[in-house]
Amino acid sequence: MDGFRFHTDVTVRFAETDAQGVAHNSVYLVWFEVARVAYLEAFAGGYPVLRSNVIEPFVLESHVRYRTPARFDDRLRIFARVGELRGARFRFDYAVDCDGSMVADGWTAHACVDAVTLRPTRIPPHLADAIATAEASSASPSSRSS
Repeated sequence: MDGFRFHTDVTVRFAETDAQGVAHNSVYLVWFEVARVAYLEAFAGGYPVLRSNVIEPFVLESHVRYRTPARFDDRLRIFARVGELRGARFRFDYAVDCDGSMVADGWTAHACVDAVTLRPTRIPPHLADAIATAEASSASPSSRSS
């Protein structure tokens, strides 16, 4: 997938589908979260490192564009990248692929907040550096399948 250097794989589970075997629209945000958590684990030490630095990355907004249905037992590849970092805010972009076809795409907007006060705080330098390194790398590390 052009422009993405990270992905993780998921299989559509029966519980994620409706009576027709089509993935419910709400699970795409779960899949985005799976990819986001895996990305942060691969490049920035994961959520535990952020939290140990008293940082919480809150979700501010989310958007999904559905292109074609995903169905029970489809093997999906969820691509993730950080497309924007600015002050306390950052944005993840996603693409969902099934056998070379785009199933969906979207994004989530986040803000770093102090875990105690819940006030916005600048993206920590170690996180900004990890993201810059991840986005500049030529390799495409993958994560475990779900």
